[in-house]
Amino acid sequence: QLHLVESGGGSVQPGGSLRLSCTASGYTDWRYCWGWFRQAPGKEHEGVASIDSDGRITYADSVKGRFTISNNKNTLSLQMNSLKLEDTAMYYCAADPLGACWPQKHWYAYNYWGQGTQVTVSS
Repeated sequence: QLHLVESGGGSVQPGGSLRLSCTASGYTDWRYCWGWFRQAPGKEHEGVASIDSDGRITYADSVKGRFTISNNKNTLSLQMNSLKLEDTAMYYCAADPLGACWPQKHWYAYNYWGQGTQVTVSS
């Protein structure tokens, strides 16, 4: 089992920055696909970024150049710069030990999820 806990959400104005963290505990020695996903009210889950156990990174087109995903030991991070109104959502970290990573793997195929942290961008 893997336990994930997010932190770092909050409210910012457009153009601002936030850094999300996801601390993992439990079976952290396995090779995982790690990812950040988000869900805005009334919308489906959306992939934001993923990083695999070899360090390969993929970003959603909507966040390229603004967000940076990183993985250091048992902490997954998401640095979010130049935030936009449309980035407002609940953000979740997720991990899965099997197969491909997002976007090849759908969000619902990830086995382990954090509780989520709210990011609100408003003027």
